[in-house]
Amino acid sequence: MITAEHLTKRYGEKRAVEDLSFAVRPGAVTGFLGPNGAGKSTTMRMLVGLDSPTSGRITIDGTLYRDLPDPLRHVGVVLDARAVHPGRSAYHHLLAVARTHGIPDSRVAEVLDLVGLSAVARRRAGGFSLGMSQRLGVATALLGDPQVLVLDEPVNGLDPDGVLWIRRLLAGLAREGRTVFLSSHLMSELSLIADDLVVIGQGRLLAAGTAQEFVARAGAGTVRVVSPQSADLATALQGPGVTVTSIDGATLEVHGLDARDVGRIAADHGVVLFELLSRSLTLEEAFMRITRNALEYRTPQEAAR
Repeated sequence: MITAEHLTKRYGEKRAVEDLSFAVRPGAVTGFLGPNGAGKSTTMRMLVGLDSPTSGRITIDGTLYRDLPDPLRHVGVVLDARAVHPGRSAYHHLLAVARTHGIPDSRVAEVLDLVGLSAVARRRAGGFSLGMSQRLGVATALLGDPQVLVLDEPVNGLDPDGVLWIRRLLAGLAREGRTVFLSSHLMSELSLIADDLVVIGQGRLLAAGTAQEFVARAGAGTVRVVSPQSADLATALQGPGVTVTSIDGATLEVHGLDARDVGRIAADHGVVLFELLSRSLTLEEAFMRITRNALEYRTPQEAAR
């Protein structure tokens, strides 16, 4: 388990992380989300001892990373997929890591096979594509067979087959009871893989819990209604907190009411309905709603959303 307790990091006057507390449970894939500048990378760097907190702490099973007797066997980390000597082959990179951590040479072949790099194991890492580098990073993280995995943007550069591979890999590791903590900007991918979410903005916690709880917290979705009397229905639906948008001459999108409310109001006003469909928020829509006041950089269009 990963636990952050009142974690704070300041660089001079800049507040990168402020009083951040959350827990990442074993047996689940937890997505770590936030707008650019939210403090995700700083938090991950503090987790693995690359930065020191100004105050508070973040631990693995109650222990600071720097105090782990054999870190690679406890925590597998990928913060930069390109952090490999370009002149070394994938095999020799992994072999060097294994031998400096007392890991059997045989484990190198195992992880190369696991990530699909056996055929290019003797090629220099400097010639790898970003997707191949991501696979090598994951292989390095898995070398010590750790119970905790920390991955920063692991899907970047992967082709569709690679995305499917890492989705299945991480889900399988979580099913084994491991703790999987990953950041990503790809909401569509996180919606398929993440069991839990930790969302931060401007260094502070915005939400933590299951993905379903996160979407529900963001509010109601959209009701799509088709009627030959759409203008009359739009007038009848108006009220506090309700937004009605005309899509075409017969179709409306309604925010702020559920499908039952729309159907009841239509019946009360004698409006004929051809179609009434409720659509839940997507993870991306929920993220946009919850983080809209926590953007460090924004265009006028983003400010108005």
